[in-house]
Amino acid sequence: MKTLRKLKKKILKYFAKNLPCSNLRIFMYRNCGYTIGKQVYIAEGLTIAEKLEDTGNLIVGDRVAIGPNVTLLTSSDPNYSHIRPYVKTHRGRVRIEDDVWLGACSVIMPDITIGKGAVVGAGSVVTKNVDPYYIVAGVPAKIIRKVEMP
Repeated sequence: MKTLRKLKKKILKYFAKNLPCSNLRIFMYRNCGYTIGKQVYIAEGLTIAEKLEDTGNLIVGDRVAIGPNVTLLTSSDPNYSHIRPYVKTHRGRVRIEDDVWLGACSVIMPDITIGKGAVVGAGSVVTKNVDPYYIVAGVPAKIIRKVEMP
């Protein structure tokens, strides 16, 4: 049963990645067990790297925009490499709060929260939590400025 559930999740993620519209992608990702809020946009090419047996590891709030080819990592390790005993592996929940914009090709590492109203610049690698209403960019992502609200 566990193997069947993991296989279903892997197949759904594979097809969801390039479906022709955001609503279909969201439908498939929700069926994988991810929590995805209302009025979310997910562009093509979203990669979610995880241990397939994990649950509750990805939470996306309302009105989130996820650009093309974004990578969300809830697990990262060297798999079968001989260096495995010598390097730190990372595993943890990714939480994207309401009104966040993840720019194209951004990478969110495991155990990260992107605060409400934050913006992650295209091509950025987020290695630390992002406070609400901040714009971050770069590798690793650093604060650029605060979002100016009217």
